[in-house]
Amino acid sequence: MSVKFKWETEFKETEIGEIPKDWEVKKLGIVADVIRGVSFKQKEAKFEKFENSIPILRANNISEKGELIWEELMFISKDKIHPKQFLKKHDIIMVASSGSKRLVGKLFQLKKEPQEKCSFGAFLYCIRPKDNLKYNKKLLGFVLDSPLTKRRLEEVVDGTNINNLRKSDLENMKLIYPPPPEQSRIATVLSWFDNLIENKKRQNEILEKVAMAIFKSWFVDFEPFKDEEFVYNEELGKEIPKGWKVKPIGEVADFVKGLSYRSNELVNNPTEGEIFITLKIFKRGGGFRPEYKYYKGNRYSEEQVVYDGDLVIALTDMTSDAKVVGAPALVILPPDRNKGILSLDAVKLNTPQYMKEYVYLYLKDSQEENSTFANGVNVLHLNLNLFKVGKFILIPPQPIIQRFHSLVEPLFQKIILNQKQIMVLRKIRDTLLPKLVFGKLRVEEI
Repeated sequence: MSVKFKWETEFKETEIGEIPKDWEVKKLGIVADVIRGVSFKQKEAKFEKFENSIPILRANNISEKGELIWEELMFISKDKIHPKQFLKKHDIIMVASSGSKRLVGKLFQLKKEPQEKCSFGAFLYCIRPKDNLKYNKKLLGFVLDSPLTKRRLEEVVDGTNINNLRKSDLENMKLIYPPPPEQSRIATVLSWFDNLIENKKRQNEILEKVAMAIFKSWFVDFEPFKDEEFVYNEELGKEIPKGWKVKPIGEVADFVKGLSYRSNELVNNPTEGEIFITLKIFKRGGGFRPEYKYYKGNRYSEEQVVYDGDLVIALTDMTSDAKVVGAPALVILPPDRNKGILSLDAVKLNTPQYMKEYVYLYLKDSQEENSTFANGVNVLHLNLNLFKVGKFILIPPQPIIQRFHSLVEPLFQKIILNQKQIMVLRKIRDTLLPKLVFGKLRVEEI
């Protein structure tokens, strides 16, 4: 499939800046409905599904990169939701209120119908493209996600402790309106990148599930070892193959604590500091998410430096169900970085190379038990000394772990490669997006 582009040379001045002469400007409220989310009390929501409940998105389900964090969904009663507050394909979810001004206006567009009915909370808007107007639904998401639109949204955000984006300001926001055929071409080009990114993310989900399935088959169900003699192990409270060992995690790995930092040493601009590994990189229950902070100091030691594939676990947690504390992750750095710095919110586990994936999957499979070594009220802290001696780990004979390593290590290397390619694709998309949606670069033919 060929694509024909051209650089535009003829522009006209409008309220939103220069746009091509044959384009128009329309208010958001003309092309879409803005719907406020469901208001509910914290005690009415649960992290686990219950009878007659549905998932509900909250502001913290949208990451700083504008991605949806599905694993942190909460559930509320379906009876509390108006029919128009059920989400559907092409809906754009935008943060309306937040303690952080940077998060207000962050958005995510649903590319497909949700697998089950889903709604959204009061700190979010749903921007729903109108069916009776010729504004490409995919393009609307790209336009709202453009840097210029974000800057204009920031200008109308107000508030002191809580930053708010008023519905009226959003509805009066003026947007570009290219001819409908060109709208479709722009959306198609940008969607190619989004589709590639989604495909690679799905690959990574499958690869991790395959690795965990092999782990459970070998070391939970012991399927390849059924014919061996089994003995009862008191520490694990179950039978294990005879000759296999059980040791405290402190005897299996060396623990390196992260850097205690000052708030003025953290920056948001990637060009001003080193990659900083904080709680944000941990998925609930374990796994890595590329949500970086940046550290501009120089007080770290070489031991606190992390590289691609390093094993880390979360030491603190601010979630009510303790799904983060004790959760493991394998570090993935951006393609243009070769190291990161570990924060005090995490600890690095140094193990023999052939054991790293095994220990990661073991800790992920038993994260719920890991969290029992934490204490605290509003913020949970992993008691590292107790964890080192009280968390027991099954140690199969070395040849078995090495054979397991040879099977799963290529899967994790592919996950790292895919994630780095996702970052490159996103960077290209983000570079193209403002040029396409404001007509600097025209898509003449597809």
